[in-house]
Amino acid sequence: MSVAGRLKKKDYEAALAPLQEELVGMARWAKATGARIVVLFEGRDTAGKGGAIRAVSSYLNPRQCRTVALGPPSAREQGEWYFQRYVQHLPSTGEIVLFDRSWYNRAGVEKVMGYATSAQVEQFLAQAPAFERMLVDDGILLFKYWLTCDQEQQEERLRERLEDPLKRWKLSPVDLAARAKYEAYSKARAAMLEATHSRHAPWTLVDFNDQKLGRLTLIRNLLDRLPDTRVDPPEIVIEPLEKAPAVEEFRLIEPIPPYEVP
Repeated sequence: MSVAGRLKKKDYEAALAPLQEELVGMARWAKATGARIVVLFEGRDTAGKGGAIRAVSSYLNPRQCRTVALGPPSAREQGEWYFQRYVQHLPSTGEIVLFDRSWYNRAGVEKVMGYATSAQVEQFLAQAPAFERMLVDDGILLFKYWLTCDQEQQEERLRERLEDPLKRWKLSPVDLAARAKYEAYSKARAAMLEATHSRHAPWTLVDFNDQKLGRLTLIRNLLDRLPDTRVDPPEIVIEPLEKAPAVEEFRLIEPIPPYEVP
């Protein structure tokens, strides 16, 4: 998709605002009903997982909505049941957990980059549907999203990360090594979808070649798949102050000088 054909920022922000208001209502509904929500964000490097997660969570209470982005497993975790380190991050009553990559690392990055053996990958693909069946049967609302991205867009975003000092931290030698394995990731994804796309835990693929449009599409889909989440906020009345507003007073320490805008 050309730059000219992408959703403009002002149009994106105008469309996003009412969706985020619905997300706030969804969180209020989860707290009121005790719903437990898990959303997995998967996709290639640069697909836009981080931006999508921020779009979902930016106005939600961080005590209720958590983002989980696990690093490589420790030596101890490598000796545990594969799913074990993810279980401890699952939501409790009324919580929402957003996984920035998830247990599906084993079927993607670990498989393609050789961090897991063929036997480990096959075992994972056999166990994942049963694991997710247990989550769903226990009442967890599980949503699995794969963010799609053409190689041309991936190349553009990798160059942007290299040239932008604010995004340079996102670029690592692993990203560059994975860059040459676009087709291998496609094959790994196909095998993953075939083994783990189920009626109780289906996959949803979202086109993220235009990341702004992709975020809107994902959020709308997520909200549409939840029950009616309309829960009115509690009525709060802010009474007028009994006297004139106070001004801050300082004795021991004064505020530092304000920043001088260039």
